[in-house]
Amino acid sequence: MNSLPALFISHGAPDLPIRDGAVTHFLKSLHQQFPKPKAILVISAHWNSAEPTVSKAIQPQTIYDFGGFPDAVYQLNYPAPGAPALAARVISLLAQAGIPCQTHPTRGFDHGAWTPLILAYPDADIPVTQLSIQYHAGSLHHFQIGQALAPLRAEGVLILASGSATHNLWEFDSRYDAPPPDWVRVFDEWLAERIAEGNWEAVLNYRKIAPYAEKNHPTDEHLLPLFVALGAGGNEVKGVRLHHSYNYGAFSMAAYAFTGSV
Repeated sequence: MNSLPALFISHGAPDLPIRDGAVTHFLKSLHQQFPKPKAILVISAHWNSAEPTVSKAIQPQTIYDFGGFPDAVYQLNYPAPGAPALAARVISLLAQAGIPCQTHPTRGFDHGAWTPLILAYPDADIPVTQLSIQYHAGSLHHFQIGQALAPLRAEGVLILASGSATHNLWEFDSRYDAPPPDWVRVFDEWLAERIAEGNWEAVLNYRKIAPYAEKNHPTDEHLLPLFVALGAGGNEVKGVRLHHSYNYGAFSMAAYAFTGSV
């Protein structure tokens, strides 16, 4: 099997699977763009822990870690099997890089995981596990985690980093198809341009130099998975934007693939 890419997906709101539009069409076609993975490792913005932690759950449960959405959203379920063997491999790779990793025996799929997976791989027949992020740590920490995990791509594992290219809940528009304000669009295009040109120093230091960085990301957590995907891209990594649209005004739904030698 050729190496799979490392992906960064903007997962949007939990109601995404019951919506119809550009991003749902993109996610539904995602499985056609790459070989079928043997397993999937999700790095979600919605699992925070003091140290990297990987789930060893055999049959992870679907977690509804939100409130205020239509009843239909709470009927969504993603019954994919867990991936304890992949979890063990993650622990081994991080240990080789000198990065401590803990385990969780039962951690299920938060909506950062199942929202995109229910669209991209609806058969739920691929083993999936999750790896946490660290809200207190920065871009370099998560980039180094990605670097350690890069060999997984050559082993048939899809590294799926799930966050949001822009994420300011205080500017959330109640209209699903609301157009993005200028400050969202400008930041989103800055990020796309830096990735296209391979300016990784700028991407890693986005918070200091990107326009409207703090307004688009009052807190870091929804962009931290991007740095894992970037690190997992491997040597001489190249980034390609796979999708570009907006939901609820403040949410860029941009998606990127990172590829390089491993």
